[in-house]
Amino acid sequence: MMSCFLLSVWRSSLILCLGQLLRCGEARVKTEVQAGPLYRVLGSPLYITCSVSGFRSENTDKHFEFRMTKPSNPDFEIQIISSHEDTFGYSSHLTRVRKNEIALKRLSPNSVRFEIKSLQKTDEGEYECTAVNLEGVYDGEYSDKTVVKVIEDSLSVSSSASTPLSLNEGEALTLTCLASSSTIQHTHLSVAWYLHKDGQEDAQPIISLNRDFTLSPGQGFERRYQAGLIRLDKWGEASYSLKMAEVEPSDQGRIYCQAQEWIQDPDGSWYIIIQKNAEEMTLTVKATEVVEPSSPSLAVEISAQPAALQEGQELMLSCNINTQDVEKRFFSVAWLKGSVELARIGPTGVLTVAPEYSVRQKNGELRAARSGNRDYRLILKPVRTEDQGEYICTVWPQERGQDDTFIEGEPKDSSPQRVSVSATENRLTVKMQQAVNVTEGGGLHLFCKVDGVQGQLSVTWQHKSTPTAPFTEIISINEEGVTEIAEEFVSRKVKVMRPATHNFTLVLDEVTLSDSGVYQCAVSERITNGKTHTQTQTTTVTVISIDTLMGVSLSSRKTRVTVGEKLELMCRVKGPHMPVTVTWSVQREAKTPDTILTLSPDGTISWSADQNHYQLRVESRKTEVMYYLLVIGTSHREGGSYQCNVSVLLKNVHKELKASNQLSVIVINPVSRLDVSPIPALTTNMNTDITITCSIVKKTSESSLYSITWLHEENAGNKTIVSLDRNSIVTESQVDLRQRISMRRSKGPTFELIIRQARISDKGLYTCKVGEWLQDPRGEWYLLSTVSKSTVLTITEPANDLRLDKKEQQLTAKEGEEVKLNCSITSGASGSSVFYRVIWHYAAHSSSLKKASLVELDHTGLVSYPENKDIRGLQERLRLSRPTQKSFYLSIQKAHEEDSGTYWCQVDQYQLDNEAHWQLKASDSGGAIKVSVKVTGMITVLEVFCWAPNSLAIL
Repeated sequence: MMSCFLLSVWRSSLILCLGQLLRCGEARVKTEVQAGPLYRVLGSPLYITCSVSGFRSENTDKHFEFRMTKPSNPDFEIQIISSHEDTFGYSSHLTRVRKNEIALKRLSPNSVRFEIKSLQKTDEGEYECTAVNLEGVYDGEYSDKTVVKVIEDSLSVSSSASTPLSLNEGEALTLTCLASSSTIQHTHLSVAWYLHKDGQEDAQPIISLNRDFTLSPGQGFERRYQAGLIRLDKWGEASYSLKMAEVEPSDQGRIYCQAQEWIQDPDGSWYIIIQKNAEEMTLTVKATEVVEPSSPSLAVEISAQPAALQEGQELMLSCNINTQDVEKRFFSVAWLKGSVELARIGPTGVLTVAPEYSVRQKNGELRAARSGNRDYRLILKPVRTEDQGEYICTVWPQERGQDDTFIEGEPKDSSPQRVSVSATENRLTVKMQQAVNVTEGGGLHLFCKVDGVQGQLSVTWQHKSTPTAPFTEIISINEEGVTEIAEEFVSRKVKVMRPATHNFTLVLDEVTLSDSGVYQCAVSERITNGKTHTQTQTTTVTVISIDTLMGVSLSSRKTRVTVGEKLELMCRVKGPHMPVTVTWSVQREAKTPDTILTLSPDGTISWSADQNHYQLRVESRKTEVMYYLLVIGTSHREGGSYQCNVSVLLKNVHKELKASNQLSVIVINPVSRLDVSPIPALTTNMNTDITITCSIVKKTSESSLYSITWLHEENAGNKTIVSLDRNSIVTESQVDLRQRISMRRSKGPTFELIIRQARISDKGLYTCKVGEWLQDPRGEWYLLSTVSKSTVLTITEPANDLRLDKKEQQLTAKEGEEVKLNCSITSGASGSSVFYRVIWHYAAHSSSLKKASLVELDHTGLVSYPENKDIRGLQERLRLSRPTQKSFYLSIQKAHEEDSGTYWCQVDQYQLDNEAHWQLKASDSGGAIKVSVKVTGMITVLEVFCWAPNSLAIL
């Protein structure tokens, strides 16, 4: 625990010092390892060089520590090995360190090499080399990291011949090596042929083909390489042939081919990640016997290389002539199988082929030529099983005559050479991955790995939807690499890839549900003998519906927003990343949804709403894509039920996914501050002008507008008197009141209701209803709130104190004169709403006429004369006048003696009620006026009358 604590403190101090270093300037100490990733093969060694510079003591051995983290747990650090502490490593690695399977090799005082003898799969991860600082001061970078990837061994090397082979000196040797790799990394192969002589410790290279396809002869083979007697030919993808035209006794030994697989590290250097040797073939070379000049004998030898082979390989039959002065002589050479001649080379080098072999010669399967003064070669490739048997070589000496004709000598046969040809074993195997699941609309990649390849390959991919259905072809690739797509799939995105020589990959993009089923990889191999081997492998593919993998949901941080605020809606599309179309819509009230916008897979936005009020952004995450719709400045129009719909583009067709949930957004008004001042109660008299004031004392915004409605409660119900909208336009008023009632606006704002000539009917409860209007971000006006204030208006009527002048009057007039009678109101209501009716009464001196109505002036100004024949003459001479509002005069024109009597007036007071009906409010009678009309020259007799309004008596 203590060491772990100190390590933690040390590493924290290191980070702190590095932070200070970044602020202070250039670092002094620098630690470096090879840049990664380093791809290495399972089971092969791993070497990582770590060096440090900048320490003050350059010649002192520095100590190093190696740690690693694994991809499965990148936060857990594993200690491996240290140059100064034997128990540094964790138990998972300490055992391998003690067995020297993991080691640190010092290269210099400032560098080491970290080694793993045999890589395990668990060795894959990130490695960190740390230079231990013993100086006490930190100034630089004391650690560096690199990544190691452990890959499978896919290098395959084999040789065409492993049985021992015996050749004569000067004969030709051909060996074939098959080398290939199926790794997915970018690697190069190099192939070399080696000769391991008996008694020598190391093998020597004969010829090699480097990773950059450069041929290089080995030491001791340069002369023959330059003379064209040693070659290395590459056939196809994986075949490398060694050809030695004339073997020498020094070529005797064990020959094998070696393949190396190279990869280029990030630092640009090339590294051998794996090398393998094929089986060795033992070669024996017989030295040519030296023939003495005196010897006239002719010796013929035949050899087969190889003597035992498989069909499809190359058979070389060499015929060697051993005689004196061979270079000066002419020969005919023939190859026979049993008694059947295959081919013959004449003395001038002309080749003739037996009819039964002419087709093979035409196809290039049979070749024969002179390869030296003593050597003749017949090559059959590909060899067939019917080529098995005994072969002899027959030689005829030829003497040229003077006419240049040749005379054939006695033939000389070689001893028989047995050749065995076995049928080619079908080693072809095909592997595919297990059952595959792929998402609808995604890409299908099926891998077909072929092993045991001996010839040229062609591959056909097939599909059937059900196990009982027949296979139908998808695509094929022939031996030349030409692909052919089946008619049914011509319109599909399908191709075959060949990442390695024997690896084939079917790529089918934008798969649909109908692409589920069984897939078959059918591999055909055509080997050199013309035979074809076929192997197949199948796997099951399930296309998962996009509906089951993708989900759409809609959310928002708040669904109640105030007018003018921002609203952010989040449409979450979970599942694999695919080209989708996203449509936003909103449904207001019971109407059909309105589309806001549509986002296409290529990023094009189609707006159906005013885009000035919206913003859209997209955020791609590992397992989902977030689409944000921002509403800039909400209005009531943005209230409603929102939804996002997603469709996936599959084969240029949009497939609708299940729509998101509906998200209800409520747009509320801002808090209103509107307030109206109280209206005090009013009491006033009839026929006066009244002003009721409604003042706004608080408002929500300086830009607020107001609508005003004045209401009058009448008979337990409200009646609108007048109404103004927010633009101060009258929208409603009572027609019968327009002349008397109006409204006026002043600063504040203040709204005044003016009632002119108030009537009794105007009394009651008056309400001022104020509506405050605001403008939303779209420029539309909305009613924020309404405030009402009420007051009571009381109308008082004038008092009923009608009084007439009660004073009695005595008037004397001569007959024929005008008599003027006066009736005066001494007290009582006045005004335009008060009206009077005046009736003049008369009582004659005679007892028969006690009370008669002379004339009436009613309250509407109408004059009438009551019917009475006794006073008709008097009525005709009466005149009425009203010089003032409270004075009524009655004039008697040309008074007669019989006009004498008592006169008095009666006054009635009238007013209109709420229904415009006349109501009698008061009534009174004036004092008696006694009139005496005298005839000129008559004695006046004084008569005394006692009068009362209802009776008249003579005293």
